[in-house]
Amino acid sequence: MPLTTVSISVLPEQTGRIDALVRAVSETSHSQARGMIDHGCVSINGDLCDDVAEEVFEGDEVVLKFDANQRYREKKRIRWDDRTFTVAYEDDDIIVVDKAAGTLTVPTDHFEKNTLVDRVSLYLSHSKRPRPAHVIHRLDREVSGLLVMGKVETAAQSLIDQFKQRKPTRVYSAIVAGVLADDEGTFDAYLATGNNLDVFITAPSTRSERAVTHYKVVKRMDDTTQVEVRLETGKRNQIRVQFADAGHPVLGDPRYEIEKSMHARWVRKRIALHAATLGFDHPTTGKPLMVESKMPAAMQKFLKGGVARQKER
Repeated sequence: MPLTTVSISVLPEQTGRIDALVRAVSETSHSQARGMIDHGCVSINGDLCDDVAEEVFEGDEVVLKFDANQRYREKKRIRWDDRTFTVAYEDDDIIVVDKAAGTLTVPTDHFEKNTLVDRVSLYLSHSKRPRPAHVIHRLDREVSGLLVMGKVETAAQSLIDQFKQRKPTRVYSAIVAGVLADDEGTFDAYLATGNNLDVFITAPSTRSERAVTHYKVVKRMDDTTQVEVRLETGKRNQIRVQFADAGHPVLGDPRYEIEKSMHARWVRKRIALHAATLGFDHPTTGKPLMVESKMPAAMQKFLKGGVARQKER
């Protein structure tokens, strides 16, 4: 039987994962589409595609060559299960992970094991092109949410440069103690680190760094406030320190304004802070990439149990 050949110049509405495009074009099942990719039936811009999750962009040339009467069986894949993270986005150059609260991003001087970089590197070692994970930025141990890591050094350096220039979009969901009076605002202060590694607000000096944090109130409750927080700078403990200094520490924070941060209904060890949105320019394609993560169940449960003072924004 002659092979069926289909050539496609990817349209804007067809961008995304290659397996979804193959399924739509060949009018077959999801499993069959993946099987066609696994059996070498698909090429992108002249290169054989062997990754069912590979992204295609507008203008890419995709060619399918397949036997319409053949059953292409999908290869078995190892399901990766890791309590420290889930994969939010991945391609050949970068990986965006959703970190679980309680996980260190990198080891400290105590040389902890099973940190996020360890676990992601182990995950990448099982891929077709084993590579170590290159750390770009960090999240505090008890904070959950999105981080991007480089899979190749050139991509990692490009991302590091973007973060140095404050280009990425970094939006957090938080629940803070007390009721914020203003619907939105900005914290602009200088931070320094003490001998005990606590960060504190101080005067401008050679030992301090400027930290700028923007926030909007999402929901006010009787004694807490849900806020959306956008970082202009990305200093250590920035959100936690600035909200605590304003008298509204993040719920569950064991370091800053501890007495105020405790709440009878917040029984988790983690703090109520989650990196929900991460946007940057892809280091290889240059195209904008925006990744989002839903609010953790612990925070959702707390908000549902609160008495709202006004409707959500």
